[in-house]
Amino acid sequence: MVQVHWTAYVTALTIPVLVALGAFIAYRQWRTAQNKLKLDLFDKRMSVYQAVRDTLGHIASRGSISQEQQIKYLSGIQTAKWLFDQELHDYLNETLWHKIVDLELHQKLSSAENRGDPERSRHIQLQAETLKWLLSQYSVLDSKCSRFMALGH
Repeated sequence: MVQVHWTAYVTALTIPVLVALGAFIAYRQWRTAQNKLKLDLFDKRMSVYQAVRDTLGHIASRGSISQEQQIKYLSGIQTAKWLFDQELHDYLNETLWHKIVDLELHQKLSSAENRGDPERSRHIQLQAETLKWLLSQYSVLDSKCSRFMALGH
């Protein structure tokens, strides 16, 4: 009977162990890359989300919106097309944006310069309604963005 020295067993097991270790390291690197991608997307999405929240906060604190703030809003949501789905992109660029423009329009048409205008009271009412609608969008924005902002593993 032939006796196999213990070093033969070690030599035979070395390659499979090294392959398994290499596969485990490759898997962990892949998972790390996936998590890094999630974090990078989260950061970019958070900047869009924050731009919208800042605009709503500006409107809430002042009751109006300046052109400078409108420009900040538009530049802040510019990347939403590639970071979110079409529904959220349309919400930010059409629904919310149109209400922001409406607020500015009603704000101008109800200003002190137009005191004699018979439409002034109508625009004051419409400005109030638009403002209320915009302030109600915090929760809508949160619900629309929540599925994109989750970092679950």
